[in-house]
This record gives sequence, C-alpha cells and structure tokens, in this order.
Amino acid sequence: MSPSGKVEKLRQVITENLRVQRAGAPTIPYIDVAHALPDARARQNHVIFGRRGCGKTLLLHESGKHTAPGEQAIYLNCEDFKHHTFPNVLLEVLESILVEMQPRTLRWWGKKKRAKQLIKSLRSKLGGMRTSDDERSEKIVEKKSTEAAAKIVAGVGGGQSSEAAASPGGQGAGLKLTSVGSASFNFGGEYAKKQAIAVETAYERTDSKIRNLNMLLPQLKADLRQFFNLSSTKTMFLQIDDFYHVSRVVQPHVMDYIHRLCKDLPIYFKVATLRHATVLYAERGGQPVGAQERHDYQPINVDFNFQDFPKTERQVREIFHEFAALAGMSPEEFEGLFRGDGFRRLVIAGGGVPRDCLSLFLEALATLHAGDSRIGKDDVRQLSFSNFEKKIEELKRDSQRDEQDILLKGIYVIRKFCLDKQTSVFFIPERLIQEVELARDLIFRLLDYRIIHAVGSAFTHKSVAGSFQGFMIDIGSYAFMRKLAGKMNEIDLASPEAKETMRSVPILSEDLLREMWRSTPEKVETKHLTMEEAA
Repeated sequence: MSPSGKVEKLRQVITENLRVQRAGAPTIPYIDVAHALPDARARQNHVIFGRRGCGKTLLLHESGKHTAPGEQAIYLNCEDFKHHTFPNVLLEVLESILVEMQPRTLRWWGKKKRAKQLIKSLRSKLGGMRTSDDERSEKIVEKKSTEAAAKIVAGVGGGQSSEAAASPGGQGAGLKLTSVGSASFNFGGEYAKKQAIAVETAYERTDSKIRNLNMLLPQLKADLRQFFNLSSTKTMFLQIDDFYHVSRVVQPHVMDYIHRLCKDLPIYFKVATLRHATVLYAERGGQPVGAQERHDYQPINVDFNFQDFPKTERQVREIFHEFAALAGMSPEEFEGLFRGDGFRRLVIAGGGVPRDCLSLFLEALATLHAGDSRIGKDDVRQLSFSNFEKKIEELKRDSQRDEQDILLKGIYVIRKFCLDKQTSVFFIPERLIQEVELARDLIFRLLDYRIIHAVGSAFTHKSVAGSFQGFMIDIGSYAFMRKLAGKMNEIDLASPEAKETMRSVPILSEDLLREMWRSTPEKVETKHLTMEEAA
C-alpha cells in the first residue's frame, strides 16, 4: 500500500472508532496501563471514573468480550434515559436489564422455558407500574418549588448558608451552590434552594411509585435467583455506561436500588461515569442512600491527565500506534506524519484525552497542504480554538439547564484571569478547594469538561505560603494569538524543570475570585468565551 493509501486507511480507521458503540466498526484493543481490564472483569462491584473520551466505554466492551463460561455481560447506556423522570428512569433501567436477559434463554422447553416465563412475568410487573402523568407532575413541582423558594430566599440573610440548598440529606449533587462564603460570590444560591425544594416535592409526588418498587424488590430478587438456577448463566456483569446522564438529584436513589438488587445475587455492577458530575451516595431523612466508595464498590480511574505528562504522552502515543497498525502503518511511519513538537502539542491541545487527540489529528490531516504532509505545532494551535468551542457546546448540551450560567461564568473568570496574567498554568489554594464547596465543585466540573487540566497537587509557591493545586487552561482558550511571545507564558510540561517552574505561576486566590466573579457579565454568552478581546 502506498504511503498516501496508508494515511487514508488510518483516517478511516480512526473515524470509525472515534466513538465506541455496539454494532460499530471493529475497535482497537483497550490499552491497559493500570490493570483496569482485569479489574473490570472481576466479580466485584466497580465504578469506572474518567473524563469523556478516556476509554470508559471501550473498557466496558473489552471486558464484556472476555467473560468466562457461565458469565454474561449486559450493557446499558444511560443516555437512552437522560430525559426520563424519576422513578421512571429506574423502571427503564430494570426493563432494559430484563430485555437483555430474555434472549439468553433460547430454547422453549424444560428449564429454558420456565426461565423465559420468569423474565416475561417480571417485565409484566414492571410495565404495570408505569404512569402517564409525569408531565403534569413536573409542572406541579415547578410551581410549588418557585413559590416555596421565594419564601425561603426572603428569610435568608446574605452570607448565610441553608441546608435547604443541598439535595436530600445535605449531600448535594453536582453544583451545590451553597458553601462557606458562597453568598458573597453570588453564585446563585436562590437556584439551589428552588432546586432542593423541587426535589423534595418530586419525591412526595412519586413516593408511592418508589414504595411499590421497594416492595417489589424482594420478589424481583427471588425470581432472579430462580432464573440463575434455571439458566446456564451463573454470573452476570451489569454494565451501566454514562451514568452521569441520569439527573444528579436522583442518581443516589437509582444507584441505591441497583446496589440492593445486586446484593446477595451473582450480579456485579460496572458503572462508568464522570466523577464530578455524579453523586452515588447521599443521605435522606437521616438514612444513607446509594452506594459508598470502597465499601459498596471499588473505583477504577482511567483518566489521562497532565500530573505526569510524560506518562500521558506515552499512553496516547501507544493508542495512535495501535490505530496505525490497523492501517498497515509502522510506528516509524506514523511518527513521520509530524514535525518538531507537533505530536506533543497535539497531546496538550487534546488535554491528554485520547478521543480529543484523535479528533484533532483527523482535522489536522484534512488541513495539510499538498506540499507539506507533516503536522506541526502551528497546525495544532490553529485547530485547538474550534476544539475549545466544541467543548463549550458539549458542556451546554450535557449540563443541567439551570447550572449552565454558573459553569459558563466560571470559564469566563478563569480564562480572563489567565489572559490578564499571561499564563497558561495557574494555582488555586488547597484551602479554597477544601473549604469552599462551590469553588471545588466548579473547578472539578470544568475538569470533567476538559476546559482546564490538572497538572499537579500539593505544590508550594516561591512567594506565597500554603499548599496549592495546579491547573492549565485549555490551549484553545488563547489559540487566537498568532505569537505567544510577550503575551502568554506557556510551561513546557515535558521539561524536567516543569514542576519547579510552576512554583512561580500566578495564584487565583479566594479574594480575587470573588472580585472577578462580581465583575463578570450576569449572562455569559459563548461569544464572551471565544472572542479575542476577552483579555
């Protein structure tokens, strides 16, 4: 095959594998650098954490291919239920499990027939619990929450926090919007109170359905136990992908039911999700709800970050080499597609996230001129701006409607700070992240959406006492600059002196964050986050 033919084949292979899905093109093997694959295949409950594009779905699919005799993997994607109300979302999850189980019993006589009849009976019971008044219920919830919130907001003084602003039991979901000093940040405490009351009202409205589900659980488990006795399937792995698509206020309740369903049965859940967009454990009415890390499940972290940049660069390179091999291209031939630090800049611009790096690579290939078939730093820089815009649109699409303004405002503040200080890397005090819950949630959510990237923790600064966490803003946020000299100080993450150099970067302190937040436009539009004049 000619060199150009190999490049076209490589383009095709990557394009077909950008998003892993069932019934898609053959995928590359999962590149396992931290024993994630054997863990995902183990008879143990796991939650797989990682940012979008880090390979969570590929890990689930790959582990499902290597089941032993008597083992079955059932795969569900929560994006299918993202617009469903609670507790109907739980009914849909249970129904999907039973639908996946039913084809496992192929014959219609003896034990196989009885097993299939069991599943059919269970599906019938669940089907009878559905109602058609969810839309009306939501309107009632919205009306009551607005009225009640107005009363609470009127009675809460500035600078105070209220337990009403947390989700059930005081452990909120996602952006909790209340914490020490949050009122002076003006982060939107009124929304939090309205949302909390809406959640409680929703639970009041749907308690009867939840009660019915709880009453059904012992019989459901007894029937499933009988199914395992009749079926050739003796162990089941319940793979639940993209759990963060379930509304955060009900995530602990969905997780709680799944955990209780699996307990004392040969069923093990493997949940894949974004860590900071997910609440798997909370308290409501003084009772624990959900599944607790290290007690009820073990975490598997598959994230790629810049805290160890050489390791991340090596991992991403291995993934590209696997794709190159599928296209009949040697590692040396692949490396020949780049000039200078082109590949390193690709990894940085992609935030170390494999899917983002692959997507940028495809765009870079499409923009090369006939006379130059290699990708350089400038080629990647020019493309990273549009990639930054895509991340913002992805954030707006995936985040809860009422929290979008807060997240966009957070991007505006951090981007303006970095442009004003002419730095790509900045520090945030550990104390601010530990003590101000909203600041912590904001930073971590922007990490999930790859707007900022972690470069290290427990830093000391050369000029200011204390401990700090280090972050780098996405290259796309300042990609409009044709020349960085005198405008932006970029730290070479691959340099052995990188950690020491970071000890002099600007600090986004609590006081400065408060001040910048107050001066930010009330309604931040996408244009505010991408225009060149933002500095």
